[in-house]
Amino acid sequence: MGLDSNRYRTLASRVYQLDKPVGHSFGDIEFYLDALRDLQGSILEPAVGSGRLLIPLLQAGLDVEGFDASPDMLAVCRENCAAAGLTPRLSQARFEDFSSDRQFEAIVMPAGSFQLITSFEAALAVLRRFHARLAPLGRLLIDLGVAANIYKPHPRARHWYDPAGDLYTLHETPSGLDDVAQIATTHLRYDQWRDGNLVRSEFDLFTNRWWGLEEFRSALHRAGFKKVSIYGDYDRTAPANSASQTLTFEAS
Repeated sequence: MGLDSNRYRTLASRVYQLDKPVGHSFGDIEFYLDALRDLQGSILEPAVGSGRLLIPLLQAGLDVEGFDASPDMLAVCRENCAAAGLTPRLSQARFEDFSSDRQFEAIVMPAGSFQLITSFEAALAVLRRFHARLAPLGRLLIDLGVAANIYKPHPRARHWYDPAGDLYTLHETPSGLDDVAQIATTHLRYDQWRDGNLVRSEFDLFTNRWWGLEEFRSALHRAGFKKVSIYGDYDRTAPANSASQTLTFEAS
């Protein structure tokens, strides 16, 4: 039986929190605050993770809820929300089985989270589910990394210390590139160390799918969206171009 990918278990969730704490921005927090600032209705963030974007949006007065497939990431998110004095609606769900009785004015997916869906057919089905949960004139905003950023051909190792002094290490080993399916796979090993002793280890597979610009625009139209705008590197004043590292699709 093969190993599931993109599980974001205990150590992965802790490392994510250390590497990208709440409020850490790639330019996306400022982008989404500007794009959503006048919105009066509810917002959904699938794959909410640690609350890195969720919490700044809530602090700006927006009505945001989120879901995530990882119970460990949700636990970190709830801790971060509690520390900020916030109690948003959070639930554990996967992209393909999330349900809600609410209609959302916007659905937002920053930082390439949508690319964790590696099947084209599954991704199209999720886009259709999002379309069904949006209110009339609602908007979907999704960030995608360009192909060159998906696969790093060389292994790398990184480390972090938590406030208690424990050391966390992450070794990333590229293990596969499928140019036809447009999927890159990386082996991830997380280790937690205390006083020079190994406390815990986790192994995971990280899989990511890359999309062509016109391919994703077409997928959005197939899912029922009418108007699609595409921005590069979180600049809403200019369209994406060949130098863009991140593409943001805004569909309504």
